Amino acid sequence: MRCKVVKPSKQTRQEDLVAMETAGTPAPRRNSLTKEKVLRTAVAMADETGTGAPSMRKLAERLGIEAMSLYHHFRNKDLILDGMLDLVFGEIELPPDDIGWQAAMRRRADSMRGALIRHPWAISLMDSRKNPGHATLRHHDAVIGCLRSGGFSIAGATHAVSVLDSYIYGFTLQGLSLPFTSSAGLEDVAGSILEQLPRDEFPHLTEMIVDRALKPGYVYTEEFRVGLDLILDGLRRERENWR
Repeated sequence: MRCKVVKPSKQTRQEDLVAMETAGTPAPRRNSLTKEKVLRTAVAMADETGTGAPSMRKLAERLGIEAMSLYHHFRNKDLILDGMLDLVFGEIELPPDDIGWQAAMRRRADSMRGALIRHPWAISLMDSRKNPGHATLRHHDAVIGCLRSGGFSIAGATHAVSVLDSYIYGFTLQGLSLPFTSSAGLEDVAGSILEQLPRDEFPHLTEMIVDRALKPGYVYTEEFRVGLDLILDGLRRERENWR
């Protein structure tokens, strides 16, 4: 009795070919751990708690791995914190080359303030690291370069960076500490203070609350731009004296 030969279908031949080509190829790793994934997870956890780098144990739990696995990428927690801050610096817009230094510093200031509001835990740590990452170094170099191109001496650029960063960090930190987050909230707080305020004893504070804080359309965050313009104007005036 002769055996009946069944020819494989076209689909079967294709499946066999794929099987032959992939034979011996290791299966793709699921949930592979990378440095960037670790750092972004750590940043997300810090944003949630408002503190700095989470513990290695808690970070490992969030990643679904054993704590020892983290040490293959980061020898210690300090390196994780360095990387987290470098990610924050990476979010800040670099000063554009096609606009003047004052406009560039305004855009950089707005971008930095936005990053710090998103990551408030980073404010006190931004310039504290001994081993800054590439994004951090690139940011500072670009800011200094923008000021140098704008006519500042290296001494003047140093003065400018110092005063600008102090203002941005300070205003952002103050804003995050205020007991309101909107104009309506400001009106509630200011109105409550005014009700209890001896107006004869504190006439200037009363005037500010009535004529500014409670004035329709007043937005506290707009004070940031006013102060920034004052600083930039002062830097412009002093630029030639810093040689």
